[in-house]
Amino acid sequence: MTCVNCAANLERAVKKIPGVEDVHVNFASEQATVVYAPSATGLEEVVAAIEGAGFGAVRPDDAGGEDAEQLARNAEIRDQTQKFLVGVVFVVLLFLLSMGRDFGLLGQWSHEAWVNWLFLALATPVQFYTGWDYYVGGFKSLKNGSANMDVLVAMGSSVAYFYSVALLLYPLMGKQVYFETSAVIITLIKLGKMLESRTKGRTGGAIRKLMGLRPKTAAIVVDGEEQVIPLAAVKAGDLVLVRPGERIPVDGVVIEGESSVDESMLTGEPIPVDKGPEDPVIGGAINGEGLLKFEATKVGQDTALAQIIRLVQEAQGSKAPIQATADRVASFFVPGVIAIAILTFILWWVLGGEFVPAMIRMVSVLVIACPCALGLATPTAIMAGTGKGAEKGVLFKNSEALEMAARLGTLVFDKTGTLTVGKPSVVDVQVAEGFAGDENLLLKMAASVEKGSEHPLGRAIVEEARHRRIELLEPSSFKALRGHGVIAQIEGSGWVQMGKPAWLRETVMGISRDVEDQIQSLEDQGKTLMVVASDNRFAGIIGLSDTLKAESAEVVAELHREGLKVVMLTGDNERAARVIAEKAGIDEVAADVLPDEKEGKIKELQDQGERVGMVGDGINDAPALARADVGLAIGTGTDVALETGDVILQSGNLKGVAPGHSHQSGHHGYHSPEPVLGVCLQYRSHPRRSRRPLFLYIFTRVYERSAPHPGRPGHGHEQHYGGEQQPAAVSKKD
Repeated sequence: MTCVNCAANLERAVKKIPGVEDVHVNFASEQATVVYAPSATGLEEVVAAIEGAGFGAVRPDDAGGEDAEQLARNAEIRDQTQKFLVGVVFVVLLFLLSMGRDFGLLGQWSHEAWVNWLFLALATPVQFYTGWDYYVGGFKSLKNGSANMDVLVAMGSSVAYFYSVALLLYPLMGKQVYFETSAVIITLIKLGKMLESRTKGRTGGAIRKLMGLRPKTAAIVVDGEEQVIPLAAVKAGDLVLVRPGERIPVDGVVIEGESSVDESMLTGEPIPVDKGPEDPVIGGAINGEGLLKFEATKVGQDTALAQIIRLVQEAQGSKAPIQATADRVASFFVPGVIAIAILTFILWWVLGGEFVPAMIRMVSVLVIACPCALGLATPTAIMAGTGKGAEKGVLFKNSEALEMAARLGTLVFDKTGTLTVGKPSVVDVQVAEGFAGDENLLLKMAASVEKGSEHPLGRAIVEEARHRRIELLEPSSFKALRGHGVIAQIEGSGWVQMGKPAWLRETVMGISRDVEDQIQSLEDQGKTLMVVASDNRFAGIIGLSDTLKAESAEVVAELHREGLKVVMLTGDNERAARVIAEKAGIDEVAADVLPDEKEGKIKELQDQGERVGMVGDGINDAPALARADVGLAIGTGTDVALETGDVILQSGNLKGVAPGHSHQSGHHGYHSPEPVLGVCLQYRSHPRRSRRPLFLYIFTRVYERSAPHPGRPGHGHEQHYGGEQQPAAVSKKD
């Protein structure tokens, strides 16, 4: 497809099929979503209609369909690049010779008749090789009863080319040929198409990364023997084996074995989940240290990971309400331009009496009005905002995100890794009464037992001990009890046990009612507890939790001051979510939310008329990031989140979201490294925004604060932004 009219043509062609209820064709991703009644029609009819409209199709049920799609995109990129390079080779020589002759830089020989034939030889490959796609696309469009951008390009370049050919054949008509005009038009527009094809080739990056979470094969048990089969061959009811460190291939229920499973890439929660018999497991998660045998319950397109992939595809392929208006405008745009071009030609010919000036002005209307020319001009208008944003750590992946950020009314934050650090850390060390030591000794015992552990909780305890510069001892007779805890002998401390409170209640002395109340109080605060015992006597409690980022509460407060609604979405339990929300100052919380439900929550807010931004970092956030009006991905998050988000906050610092940090932050005059997004959000509440375009506002706010100023030796001073006086804190680094 070459423009939105192609997408509209395709929608009309598929809608004509009896039994098709709804069609959405996304021009950017080149994907069609078709809702149809299986009793009335099928995929064969849909594919036939697409091919009949002059396009190719990759079926969703094709084996290796994703690979076929990527191969097709790669072939398109190669084709567009090759045609552009051929055009450049010919057009550079043609342009230099033509302009050199027009400006009298070449000798008398350049006015010989054969030079015009040389121009024809140089222009013809550009016209009919580099520009062939525009003839084919224009023909397809006219065949389907409409006119698209290709029609404009083909008409504009053909008029200049064939008029010049007519002059060669009939010299009495004139001597000035315009071969370089048609060749330059085609080559410049082909540059835009080449860049566009490369962009489209990256649109499926998020989907491909999600699919990469699925292993290619699975080990199943058949009649007591292990067999390795392709993932697609796994059926519901099969017994599947997963060894330590392997990815779980499909969803299921554990039959045998115990292990901790890292589901963070899907659920976003940093602490591995202990799994045992009758516990569910999710395809795509990573098995820990134990061997698991489970019964497959959901395979293929029914797995949780497949549902996430589907949600991302649907969200990326969906159209914003404004897109429907744009599509309607596009359907009238090309015929309107053609009519205006013809009218221009007639007026100039009738009033001026000369054919050539009238033809030149008609070609100008056709080419300048071409949406591709608009596509090449638009990046120039947004370079001020996106360029400065990139310098400061905010990457806008498209101009729509830059503009939409100024219209947001609600910001939704993921919890783990976005508002919080994203990994457990020690937040409480409480020593038991009668324990012969202090906090550091308790930590030394616990960290020595966990020395060399790969479990996130064990690593967090070891990191805390090292942070306190506590010298650890080598454990001996180490033993891990899956799902419960660990036990080892430590020099000077005897046998040290550490694990879940429920396990040690049964084996350790000294856990009184007061200690039980203490445990309950800490758990109510959303903390994960590890009880430590020495020689079967209670020694103390270590509390761990995912801590709030230093800037989170400040950013949320700033967003509230700007009038934005702030919501937190998390897959964590209600108790832990409320604790983080209270610390961050967030009133509205949705907890125990599954990945597919996050996307639904965003859509629910949008259905209420809200313009919603989503800030997240994990695979489980990808559907919500894609569904939101603006998806803001934390730069320290997963590749899938980065691919799906519209805006990337490279440093992971949330201060790039807060409007107040767009111009100043803190009493030391420290500049946030990510100001541009904050400027966009601040623009939404600006009293004069109706008279000041967004891009001008960004330019003045961002560029004026980075420009040299006579009062900038290092302290605050007054700056003027479009007539408004505001204080601006400046650091010495400016």
